[in-house]
Amino acid sequence: MSGTLFLVGTPIGNLGDLSDRARATLADVDLVAAEDTRRTGRLLDRIGVSQPVVSFFEGNEDRRTRELVARLVAGEDVALVTDAGMPSVSDPGFRLVRASLEAGVPVTTVPGPSAVVAALVVSGLPTDRFTFEGFLPRRPGERRARLAELASERRTVVLFESPARVSALLRDALEELGDRRVAVARELTKLHEEVLRGTLSSVLDEVSARPAKGEIVVVLQGAPAGARVDLDEVVAEARRLVAAGARKRDAAAEAAHRSGASVNAVYRALLEP
Repeated sequence: MSGTLFLVGTPIGNLGDLSDRARATLADVDLVAAEDTRRTGRLLDRIGVSQPVVSFFEGNEDRRTRELVARLVAGEDVALVTDAGMPSVSDPGFRLVRASLEAGVPVTTVPGPSAVVAALVVSGLPTDRFTFEGFLPRRPGERRARLAELASERRTVVLFESPARVSALLRDALEELGDRRVAVARELTKLHEEVLRGTLSSVLDEVSARPAKGEIVVVLQGAPAGARVDLDEVVAEARRLVAAGARKRDAAAEAAHRSGASVNAVYRALLEP
């Protein structure tokens, strides 16, 4: 009989969040596949578990998947973990799960903490329907294009971002989505946990004045239900501001922020002859 692939959730910050079942599973399997072997090794040491650990990350995912499936088919039990939270969420794992299932290997989960859900429920934004977008593109143009695609998304949007780029993300979101509500969560479950809540413009000011550190989750308000923006009316208002002496970029920003329209969409319309 083949072994079983266990997808094990690990703490996103507070070790006390590791479940008894996760401890028992990590102690019982034949092998632990980890995104960062050193970090997982420290976790295992702290819970008193001694297990063989192999690396499983984006750079070796294809090769390691073949190796792990062969071991699973041979009867070994394998636990897959990520650095923090649930494996396969913005981390390697999907290919291993699919290959295991195709090989007839049982796959089960030992659920645990999730930064996505933790940030969502403390954000103060609607939780009944949401979408997870992971990390947006690093390049500014590609990031703005993706945000523009999300402009009409009614569901709450959850994103991951690095501390170095969170200000740029908020600035781009302000231009593409208008001044919606947002929550920026960092260091969730840790000693210095912090959640900044407010409009994109106000939270951007806070983050710019006091740069964020640690792991970042951004939760964005979805497009208001029934609040379809008449872009022609917003552009007409911006043109009136330009006629009164405002620069086109400033006029676009002011008119867009009043209506919730995309600044860039209004600005592009102003540039048209």
